[in-house]
Amino acid sequence: MKRVAIVGATGYAGAELVRILSGHPETILTVLTSRQYAGQRFDRVYPAMSGLVDLVCEEYSADRIVSEADVVFMALPHQLPMTFVPEILNQGLKVIDLSADFRFNDAAIYESAYQPHAAKDLLKSSVYGLSEIYSDRIKTARLIGNPGCYPTSVLLPLVPLMKQDLVDTATLVADSKSGVSGAGRSLSQVSHYCEVNESFKAYKVAVHRHNPEMDAVLSSEARKPVSITFVPHLVPMTRGMLTTIYATPTSALKSQDILDCYKSFYSRRPFIRVCPLDKQPDTLYVRGTNYCDIGFKLDDRNNRLILISAIDNLVKGAAGQAVQNMNLMMGFDETAGLLHVPCPL
Repeated sequence: MKRVAIVGATGYAGAELVRILSGHPETILTVLTSRQYAGQRFDRVYPAMSGLVDLVCEEYSADRIVSEADVVFMALPHQLPMTFVPEILNQGLKVIDLSADFRFNDAAIYESAYQPHAAKDLLKSSVYGLSEIYSDRIKTARLIGNPGCYPTSVLLPLVPLMKQDLVDTATLVADSKSGVSGAGRSLSQVSHYCEVNESFKAYKVAVHRHNPEMDAVLSSEARKPVSITFVPHLVPMTRGMLTTIYATPTSALKSQDILDCYKSFYSRRPFIRVCPLDKQPDTLYVRGTNYCDIGFKLDDRNNRLILISAIDNLVKGAAGQAVQNMNLMMGFDETAGLLHVPCPL
């Protein structure tokens, strides 16, 4: 059994990590840190975990983590992980960071969207943890930059088509809708019930911090500069993410061509489900799971390909993909701890 520490265990992504890893067959939770809830049992903070997790939340201590863990999940806001990770890596532990601090190999791109980076020397060796695309590199990594939820929902439908040059990369537009949990657990006016209920709105139009992350991966895969138009929306539901992508095909395509591309590319990827041609993804069907459902429609009249994906923003978009990356890094079955059966309703 491998020992696991979760730094920032009482945020939404951290709590999802606790939920998933409490039932993982190859790991044992040893350390949960929380600045706000230090000294309190985790199941008092999240009563749903009563009888399942009785660990007491602790203040962060690198010495404690190094002595009690083999792998560390960083579920903290941007800027904090970069100050903690170097010391942990130097002690031989493996790290999966759920913030943006290690998602970029180019410090200049990170700094243009976030803040100055304090551990630039680690960026070249960090691996972007999009599990289905970079699994070979993830298996040998010491440090993973876990992708954002929006990029996960955009990149998984697009990358296979780009690799076969089936879409014109100059025509990409993504329209994403997220549940409110994507804003995190900290109090904010924009996520108050009265501000969100009966409301559906776009925000950070064309300036969202996840845009550079998408552009970097798409440019790397296309081997040329790619800039996607991205518009996020806030939906009055707790969790879930639905993304619709519009692109122009590079040649005359049939629906079967797209279907064959996806089925070939994702044939051995257990968490990608390609919808039948007469069905489209729905956030209800992936709730609480690590699945990404992908559907599409060819609009022949307008010569446009419409791609649709659905994920749970807290699982496949955060904690679930992080555990999937840990499984790959540690040589476990990729699906270990992640085969939650979706609720029918």
